[in-house]
Amino acid sequence: MKLLTILFITFILALLGTKIFQGDWNFLFSGNLGMAVFIAFTGFAHFKFQKGMTLMIPDFIPAKMFWVYFTGFIEIAAAVGLMIPSIRELTATLLIVFFILIFVANINSSKKNINIFKADYTGPGMSYLYKERIPMQIILIVWAWFFGIYLN
Repeated sequence: MKLLTILFITFILALLGTKIFQGDWNFLFSGNLGMAVFIAFTGFAHFKFQKGMTLMIPDFIPAKMFWVYFTGFIEIAAAVGLMIPSIRELTATLLIVFFILIFVANINSSKKNINIFKADYTGPGMSYLYKERIPMQIILIVWAWFFGIYLN
């Protein structure tokens, strides 16, 4: 849930900024900027913590390092796409699908007690999945839908 602070703080700062500089609360821009900063941050983490992230990928999937880099690139591209009004809705839709698909890796990571920062098996386990990751996935999916599709 600590990662969500990036989303919320960016959203609040952008909302305050639009009120100060534009004279009105711009929820559409602020919500998408919040998600864009969040998803860019997590995308770049794929390149910094790639060894730990390869451990998250289920054993039946080959070329794990490729998928870590590829999904990192996808997240960074989605961050850009959310800020382009003409492709925002498509980006948000694909991002929701992406969030659902990567949840398999989050389940695998929790089952194996993976610590992505240390690239070992000292992670928090299933309690992280139930107490943090599932609620975070729900928030991210609803956020992407609300700001990327509904308000758009």
